[in-house]
Amino acid sequence: MKSRGRLVSGPLAWELIDLKMLQCKRVVNEVLSTVDFVAPDERVVFRTCEREQSRVVFQMGTSDADRALAVAKLVENDVAGIDVNMGCPKEYSTKGGMGAALLSDPDKIEKILSTLVKGIRRPVTCKIRILPSLEDTLSLVKRIERTGIAAVTVHGRKREERPQHPVSCEAIKAIAETVSIPVIANGGSHDHIQKYLDIEDFRQATAASSVMVARAAMWNPSIFLKEGLRPLEEVMQKYIRYAVQYENHYTNTKYCLCQMLREQLESPQGRLLHAAQSSQEICEAFGLGAFYEETTRELNARRAELLARTPEAAREPVEDTSGVIKMAVKFDRRAYSPQITPKMCLLEWCRKEKLAQPVYDTVQRPLDRLFCSVVTVAEQKYQSTLWDKSKKLAEQAAAIVCLRSRGLPEGRLGEENPSWHKRKREAPDQDPGGPGAQEHAVPGELCKKLFVALGSGEESPLEGW
Repeated sequence: MKSRGRLVSGPLAWELIDLKMLQCKRVVNEVLSTVDFVAPDERVVFRTCEREQSRVVFQMGTSDADRALAVAKLVENDVAGIDVNMGCPKEYSTKGGMGAALLSDPDKIEKILSTLVKGIRRPVTCKIRILPSLEDTLSLVKRIERTGIAAVTVHGRKREERPQHPVSCEAIKAIAETVSIPVIANGGSHDHIQKYLDIEDFRQATAASSVMVARAAMWNPSIFLKEGLRPLEEVMQKYIRYAVQYENHYTNTKYCLCQMLREQLESPQGRLLHAAQSSQEICEAFGLGAFYEETTRELNARRAELLARTPEAAREPVEDTSGVIKMAVKFDRRAYSPQITPKMCLLEWCRKEKLAQPVYDTVQRPLDRLFCSVVTVAEQKYQSTLWDKSKKLAEQAAAIVCLRSRGLPEGRLGEENPSWHKRKREAPDQDPGGPGAQEHAVPGELCKKLFVALGSGEESPLEGW
């Protein structure tokens, strides 16, 4: 990406939405030796590792310069560069004013890119599509170049075009000949790129500095091997091993394997994959059941060792200098009885102890519209350090902090609190905002979707073939 005529390989993190990333907390995962960006619901949104730091480029979807800068600052020490996706035509991106929707707002493009270039230390790039006219496209890329970005990726199709439409090598070539910054050609998977040597042919046809490969790399990641494509079965086996070793969520692993199988999805193995509902079942479908069990044992042993070093440290309440007792907790509805919530438990305890009602002070953070609440009980303040997507959830989390720090029941399934049940029978109306009586439900499995390039661990995924 630094000079014309040079192919530079490196992973690009799948487009991650700015609002989702702004909810995340950076966590060093000692079990996996990774850096995780974890949402309030404990889903891993982005996972990387030290080995990838000089290789992976973080691509975000955004429509706001301030949010883009906040996300970039959050991840910049763990990635090699920041890319803004301004070419995605999918509805999930464009309906929020992101992706290809930005192409009709050059002022916003300029503001986002200029803000990033001035605000972070890493190289900034962007990806666009061509506009209806070549003149307008060239005008846009000149304006983009003036923001100071390090390179621009050009997908050689218009916003409304799809892979079945031919990619315009001529348009990419005209752009490459117009600007002085490196141009990265994209969109050649369908018609041009079936093997490694085709990547260089596509680069020459577009006069670009380098090439971004997307779908062809999903179909068979070994396309980057100069020696040629490896058998698909071998590639899938290696991918599954990495997915298990780095605890990729099975839904993402399954999606990527389906992209590799493509026309073989109706084969016996394809049907087994389609039916799989866990990483273990995926492994069993590919003859890796023993590997899954062994790796799971190793990871669990590593967790146990780490927990033995710091036994309950992460769950202990901490009082900061402002006098607020804080814990990193969240309210998961599935873990509680439908009739009883932490707020209700706290209110009942205050009544029993003849204390004033809990007072909740809840604020919303403008940048990502998340909420945080501080509850005051007996002149002591309590707060969860995790921001939540609604005022009600934030208040429930604050109540949990108070109850746990005082060693009080909080209404979780399986807890017994006779005094509460007695009060419920005596005063069924006094339910401060709780739902109506229902049967207890067993909490379901939390589905974690991980849209990231897998960490490469001790070796590159392409090494060892």
